[in-house]
Amino acid sequence: MRFEGAMTAIVTPMRGGEVDFDALSALCEQQLAGGIDALVAVGTTGESATLTVDEHIAVVKHVVEVSAGRVPVIGGAGGNSTAEAIELSRANKEAGVDGLLQVVPYYNKPTQEGLYRHFEAITKATALPVILYNVPGRTSCDLLPDTVERLADLEHIVAIKEATGDMRRASDLIERVGDRIAVLSGDDFTTFTLLSLGGRGVVSVVSNAMPDRMARLCHAAAAGEWQAAREAHYSIMPLTRLLFSEPNPSPVKAALEMLGVIGPEIRLPMLPATEPLRERIRACLVDEGML
Repeated sequence: MRFEGAMTAIVTPMRGGEVDFDALSALCEQQLAGGIDALVAVGTTGESATLTVDEHIAVVKHVVEVSAGRVPVIGGAGGNSTAEAIELSRANKEAGVDGLLQVVPYYNKPTQEGLYRHFEAITKATALPVILYNVPGRTSCDLLPDTVERLADLEHIVAIKEATGDMRRASDLIERVGDRIAVLSGDDFTTFTLLSLGGRGVVSVVSNAMPDRMARLCHAAAAGEWQAAREAHYSIMPLTRLLFSEPNPSPVKAALEMLGVIGPEIRLPMLPATEPLRERIRACLVDEGML
């Protein structure tokens, strides 16, 4: 199975302190109607840090059931303990996912050899396709290209979500491993640039609100239709700037509330988008003809 194109890191809707599964169903259907190529459940954007393990797996299982095989579902399964990540990976597998998103272990800052052995152990324990997720701005630990090159030789490593926003890094990775694994953007701002370098897709936040535009960008780039891809890129940028002006996923949840898909609720220590930002998001959605 290929994990390429426009993939949405979906938010986890909440109501009254609980996961809102009806809204989650509506969100998944909106994504599928917009042409998204895969759904990523309970990643960073899905508030993985504040869901219980039971909630985490329930959300993943629900997304699998709603998607019903129409697109692949990738389950967030990372942890800063290898044993925990393996346990969560196995639970995701039982929930029916097609692949795993494995973030670089956070907080404890393992060495590069420790990172290699961490991901190696996960691949041996689950035998599911694994997408590595490098986001040093959140984890305080960077998965370096030399280590990615070693990991690309492992049977079940199929992609890396590179969220540094560094195009020199992206170019280096594609040159080293692009013939073996898919290099994916984890940064909406640089998706077009990464695709032009030979990247094969994005795990996106903004596609929660604009699935059709992100799908158009990725599909046009894959077809070599660079002018259409460029136009889609610039059509996404105004909202993208707003969605990352306060911590994710508060702004995108505000946008989805305005679009009538979900409510704005988010769990502490995250807070809802501020009123000034909400006003700017609403104005942007009006300008884009979405409200």
